[in-house]
Amino acid sequence: MRARRTPVQSWYFDVTLLSAYYGSERVYHHTAPSRWCYALAEALRVVEEEGMPAREHRHRAAAAALIERLAPLGFIPLVCAAGAAADADPRCACPRRCGERGEAKLRRRLLDEHGIEVGGGLGKLAAACGASG
Repeated sequence: MRARRTPVQSWYFDVTLLSAYYGSERVYHHTAPSRWCYALAEALRVVEEEGMPAREHRHRAAAAALIERLAPLGFIPLVCAAGAAADADPRCACPRRCGERGEAKLRRRLLDEHGIEVGGGLGKLAAACGASG
């Protein structure tokens, strides 16, 4: 924790604050977010109840359905090569739509008409996908 090159962005779970508390200074660090402990316990209970194999299957099926249904609209998975979507990590089913003029208008329409927010990309992805167009 002392070897960090950048400071922690938030005091939640910032264990660097504990070093002053447990050291000779005894500086008060923060009130622990106890509701997070209850939320974590409940989340783990739900995971255990469903079972990991069933949970993984559900997430993979949802990711595959997302990719399949967005493909006709010109969206492709960000991190998958063509045809590799079935083997993709379901946490990485980030769709992108590139090479289209008016891409920003499409994102606005999805938000206004359907409540679906599609990010325009950041850094190289914004430039590659015409997020400003």
